[in-house]
Amino acid sequence: MRRSALLGTVFLASAALGVAEAEQPPAVVASILPIGSIAAAVMDGVAQPTVLLEPGASPHAYSLRPSQAQALNDADVIFWVGPDMEAFLTRPLDALGGDARQVELASLDGIELLPFREGALFEAHDDDHPHDDHDDDHGHDHGHDDDHDHGHDHDDHADGEMDGHIWLSPANARAIADAMAATLGEIDAVNAERYTANAERFAGSLDAVESEIATILEPVRGRPFIVFHDAYRYFEEAFDMPAAGAIHLSPEVPPGAARVAEIQARIGELDVACVFAEPQFQPRVVQTVLEGSKAESGVLDPLGTEIALGPDGYPALLLSLARSVADCLGD
Repeated sequence: MRRSALLGTVFLASAALGVAEAEQPPAVVASILPIGSIAAAVMDGVAQPTVLLEPGASPHAYSLRPSQAQALNDADVIFWVGPDMEAFLTRPLDALGGDARQVELASLDGIELLPFREGALFEAHDDDHPHDDHDDDHGHDHGHDDDHDHGHDHDDHADGEMDGHIWLSPANARAIADAMAATLGEIDAVNAERYTANAERFAGSLDAVESEIATILEPVRGRPFIVFHDAYRYFEEAFDMPAAGAIHLSPEVPPGAARVAEIQARIGELDVACVFAEPQFQPRVVQTVLEGSKAESGVLDPLGTEIALGPDGYPALLLSLARSVADCLGD
């Protein structure tokens, strides 16, 4: 009797362990912190995503450490923008992420895509650009079963190439959160309602953030500024705060003498108030273009290097950008 009772206890414990294992939330990997922060908001109260890109690194060129490669290999879901943004992930995804649900966010329905601007100087409120919000039929899962190489040369932007900094649009962030909730709910039905509720709460929280940002930027609206590279168009259009130009076409490639001269001339012509560097790159070229001008220097960080991963990370990123702009352009 005792042996039977013991065996029964072991069986029940094993069964309970099996249920617990079956109900473990999915292992989620995000390519960069802004995407991870949106995922953290959707997964709030369930689990925490893993972010691959280390603080201070650039997604345009990065090499995975062994522990990060292992995270990809163990992932159930991988969220990334796409090959035009995280070129460092294209081959690892094919090699290590084959068993995971790979979600290429730039290809989702409801995402508005904006093209890169041509040249060093931008025209404010360029309404001629095409907007791509993916009205065609796109699935939320983008596997990599094809054999072609997704790598792209980031030394130049081909005509019509889309800007991958999609997370800097609050509207896109809402669409990303909805897609994450749907994907996670399919894999983890136990927490599906929580994911959906979290995505709705996240979307609602952005209303107050957008209002606060409008208030922050209002005193400096219309004052010209130059950005390090063309990474902020989604933010600029969302908050009616257009940049006057960019130093770099691609942040990894130093601008030529002609481009530097063009930016310096624009600073003088428009009485540019601020030129922004980025923490992922050396600011020497910013110091060069500022020579002989009265413009101030500031820092904009599209990746939120100093922002903690968590449900409040994405709103903190947007607010940080707005405050950086306002502080540098202010009197």
